[in-house]
Amino acid sequence: MAALTDTGAPALQELRFIRVPDLNALLDEEVAEWRDSLDWDFRASADLVRRFVGMRALTGHALMRGQELIGYSYFVGEESKGLVGDLYVRRQFRCPEYEDQLLHAALQSMASMPRLNRIEAQLMLLGSSLVRPVPRPEHLRRYQRNFMSISSAAIDALQPGRLDGEFHLEQWSHRVQEQAASLIAAAYSGHIDSEINDQYRSVAGARRFLLNIVQYPGCGSFFPPGSFLAVRTATGEVTGLVLSSLVAPMVGHITQICVLPEVRHRGIGYELLRRSLEGLAQLGCRKVSLTVTDRNREASGLYERLGFVTERKFAAYVWEGFRSER
Repeated sequence: MAALTDTGAPALQELRFIRVPDLNALLDEEVAEWRDSLDWDFRASADLVRRFVGMRALTGHALMRGQELIGYSYFVGEESKGLVGDLYVRRQFRCPEYEDQLLHAALQSMASMPRLNRIEAQLMLLGSSLVRPVPRPEHLRRYQRNFMSISSAAIDALQPGRLDGEFHLEQWSHRVQEQAASLIAAAYSGHIDSEINDQYRSVAGARRFLLNIVQYPGCGSFFPPGSFLAVRTATGEVTGLVLSSLVAPMVGHITQICVLPEVRHRGIGYELLRRSLEGLAQLGCRKVSLTVTDRNREASGLYERLGFVTERKFAAYVWEGFRSER
């Protein structure tokens, strides 16, 4: 939709000057769009935005059309990396120009931070993210990600896999978080997804990734009964894992699945995923979703064979090299 311009071009204002009531109409619309387009309950994330805006602790920008707040974005920086946490423009005003205004402001702010040299963003509701021109293209790498889902009927049709006696599955336990972090770092060494999310490149990063999955609502409410470990029976070594969450009433999401490279192609990934899907279906979930990088054809092929279908394609953005400009 073309942007409305009868009150002049929208102007940016820092989020620390925004009152929570001014955000409510926008956040309510964003919650509805996540629900209607992705079957995802975004209310917990929206409430976190309200909380931190109320504390004046969220860094980002609001897009103001006169006195009306029509868009916002926020970002976080940690050590040498920045992350665009969210960007949303209300449908009535949505256009690439206004989205770019917010995105450019976020990149500009983060690029000025000392030591920061990398920015990541995965913005599910950003329009035409795979083909649109993007600010700072000289530093950009773009990756296609697919949002896929499987119905409860397809889950019910899955047949149990066969694990040889060397491995068995166990329910997820917080006691193995350190082993799980080491597993994730090893599983993603040299993997395409470690180019998109640098937390996969180290045990410390994987530890932070696990903390976010288990304790925070960005990927839903962690669901232990649908989360499993593949364990080498003789040694107790964790060789694979699957983690799941609930992202809406009766909708599940696979937040992570990985297997050590040396034990792949032995049915571990299939059985981990099937058991997780089974646990979610037994709860009453009518569908389960996940995201996968399009170039990860091995994983995409497994999901398609199980019955997952692609609902949405979106981009993961990575900007690097800002330090060289200073």
